[in-house]
Amino acid sequence: MRVDLDLPGRPSEQRVVVAMSGGVDSSLVAALVKEAGYDVVGITLQLYDHGEATHRAGACCAGRDIRDARRVADSLGMPHYVLDMEARFRDAVIAPFADSYLAGETPVPCISCNQTVKFHDLLETARELGAAALVTGHYVSTRRTADGWGLFRPADADRDQSYFLFATTAEQLAFVRFPLGEISKTETRRLARERGLVVAEKADSQDICFVPTGRYADVIERLRPGFVEAGDIVHVDGRVLGRHQGIVHYTIGQRRGLGIALGEPLFVVGLDPATQRVIVGPREALETRRVVLRDVNWIGDGSLTEAATAHREVWARVRSTREPSPAYLHVTDGQVMVDLASGERGVAPGQACVLYDGPDARARVLGGGFIARNEQPAAKIGDTRTQRPLDLPLAG
Repeated sequence: MRVDLDLPGRPSEQRVVVAMSGGVDSSLVAALVKEAGYDVVGITLQLYDHGEATHRAGACCAGRDIRDARRVADSLGMPHYVLDMEARFRDAVIAPFADSYLAGETPVPCISCNQTVKFHDLLETARELGAAALVTGHYVSTRRTADGWGLFRPADADRDQSYFLFATTAEQLAFVRFPLGEISKTETRRLARERGLVVAEKADSQDICFVPTGRYADVIERLRPGFVEAGDIVHVDGRVLGRHQGIVHYTIGQRRGLGIALGEPLFVVGLDPATQRVIVGPREALETRRVVLRDVNWIGDGSLTEAATAHREVWARVRSTREPSPAYLHVTDGQVMVDLASGERGVAPGQACVLYDGPDARARVLGGGFIARNEQPAAKIGDTRTQRPLDLPLAG
C-alpha cells in the first residue's frame, strides 16, 4: 500500500506530523507515510495521569502507549516528541464531562478531545513545526469536493469513527489526512506484521481513556465530591417507587439493577438533576421523534441555512453504535431541528446527532451538533428533557 497525501510538490519536500497514540493504527500510518518519502515527525499526547490504567489491557492512552509510540518511531528512524497536555485535557475534556454528567446529559468526551486537544492544539503544533499536514490513524476518509474537502465514512464500516469527528471544521479537513479510511482493520494488522511493527498485535482501545475501569460514577464522585446526591425513583405516572444513591449510576434504557419490582418491565426513561429524580416507565416512553441541536458544525456543500431552510432529507445517527436512519433537517424559530422519521429510543441531551447524505458505508458526513433537547410522542413523563443512555466509544 502506497500513501499519497495529495500535497503539492514532492513528498521529500513536505513535512507531515503523525499523531501517534501507541496503537497499531497510528503506528502503521507513520510507517506508510515514512515509506512514501515524506519528512515525518511523530507526536504523542500525554493527556492524563495514567495511574491504574497503566497495566490494564485495552485501556486507551495508558502509560505503555507513550513507550510503544517511541519504540515504533525509533524503529522507523523518525523523530518523536511527547507533548504534556494534561492540564489542557483536564480543563477542556474531563471537567466538562463531569459537569455534563451531573447535569443528566450524555457527554461524548472523545468528540470533545478531537475538537480541542487533537484537531485544535495538536494541529496548531503541527503548523508551528512547518508541517503541510497532520496525519492520524482514524478510520474515516477525506476527499476533495466542490467546496474544498469533505469527510466520508470509511471502507471498513465496522471501524467507522466518523461519529466522533463530525465537529472537524472545513479548514481543519483541508489540513488533516486519514490514510486508513481506504482499508480494513484486518488489512491494517497484516501490513503492520509485514513491517515488523512491535504493536502489530496490540489490543484495540475500548475505554474512555480517563475512565479505565469503565465505571463513570466513580470518576464523577472523585472529580466532584459531594455533588452526587440521593433521590427518588419515580414512575411516569407520578408514583414514588424507591430511592437511589445518585442519578450518575443510571442510564437511559437501563432495566436491570433498579432495585424495584412492579410486576411489569420498567426502564429508566428520564433523569431530572433539578430534583435528583430517576424516572422509570414502559419501553415506549423511551421513543424520540425530534431533536433540537446546539453547536452545529456544517461541513456539507453550501451552507447550513440553505440546507435547513429546504427541509433537507438527511440520514441521522444519534449513537456511534447505530447505523444512520432517515431524517429531516430544518430550522424553526431559529433552532436547528432534526426529525427522526422512524423514531429512536434512548436519545439524550449531550449526545451528538451526526448527519450524512446517505445510508451507505461511504456516505459523506454533512455535519451535526449536540442534542440540546428531544421531543417524545409518548405521554408526558415529568421532566425528561435530560436523558442519558449508555454509549461507549470506539476509541482511535
